[in-house]
Amino acid sequence: MGLLYSKTKIFHFKDKIDSLPESVDKITAPIHVRIKPTNVCNHNCWYCSYRMDNQQLGKDMVIKDHIPREKMMEIIDDIVEMGVKSVTFSGGGEPFCYPYLLEAVKRLSHSPVKFACLTNGSLLEGELAEVFAYHGSWLRVSIDGWDDESYAAYREIQKGEFTKVINNIKRFKRLGGKSYFGVCLVVDKKNVSHIYEVIKKLKNNGADSVKISPCIVSNKREENNEYHKPNFSQVRAKIEKAKAELATEKFEIFDAYHTLDEKFKKEYTWCPYLQILPVIGADLNVYTCHDKAYNLDEGLLGSIKNRRFKDFWFRDKNKFFKINPSIHCNHHCVVNTNNKLILDYLNADKEHWEFV
Repeated sequence: MGLLYSKTKIFHFKDKIDSLPESVDKITAPIHVRIKPTNVCNHNCWYCSYRMDNQQLGKDMVIKDHIPREKMMEIIDDIVEMGVKSVTFSGGGEPFCYPYLLEAVKRLSHSPVKFACLTNGSLLEGELAEVFAYHGSWLRVSIDGWDDESYAAYREIQKGEFTKVINNIKRFKRLGGKSYFGVCLVVDKKNVSHIYEVIKKLKNNGADSVKISPCIVSNKREENNEYHKPNFSQVRAKIEKAKAELATEKFEIFDAYHTLDEKFKKEYTWCPYLQILPVIGADLNVYTCHDKAYNLDEGLLGSIKNRRFKDFWFRDKNKFFKINPSIHCNHHCVVNTNNKLILDYLNADKEHWEFV
């Protein structure tokens, strides 16, 4: 199996990279579009950035917002016509709560566009599960608790949902489709001692990979690091033990648990990745990325409420450069490393390319 979380995947799309600078009089389609079809969620995770008052992410989100059926089908048709390569459905809310998700993914399944979903897994059943299993590229479920009681406490839901999600994973994999099933294990102060057992349980029930990530509790790097500091060494030991004893060629453990020293401060003045992976929100606004979704002051590219996505995207390249990361993005950014790699590539002196 190749590297799923490689930072260099974008370099397989040279034409896209070359089109990115403001000086290039050309706009090309995004490679990947993230769609947030609804802001309604059937769980209430305490660490959800979209619902935390002290984080910029989601600060202008309206819970009742959802993409109307006709608009969703229009967006999908535009994405196919534009030549977008992939779509991920995510929150905001829980995508499987969106009443038109089945119709949307069926439409995508008849196109060249690959599709995937980030979900809590509680509604992963029936025909929708089958479409994702046989036609989707991947699904990723977020997990925090280690049993029914802890899971219910994390998410303010009834007891028994953890068992339901584990059973949904098991049934999904038994469908035998090509879809890759991943889990994001969100680490906070309460589940540190259960990391190994949760990873083992997920492996035994059919997950293909587990990504271990720290919960984000603040816009400030220092506050995040301070939150995780008391348990950092213990978590690192648990992860290393799991990798040594549980990881195989068919079961990946991806370690994304680290201090956040490099993710917050930005020294570059334009963001390449917002032309590569934009976000369409349930409010029909297009945002720069999922780290600035529902931030109308500093993350908004524009609205497609009264126009088609394809018309919005290919008109006026200036919209891609009004966000200055060194000013507007001094918070968590999952593509900071990707951006620095792209900018390093674009800024290489042409007269010295040959001296590799």
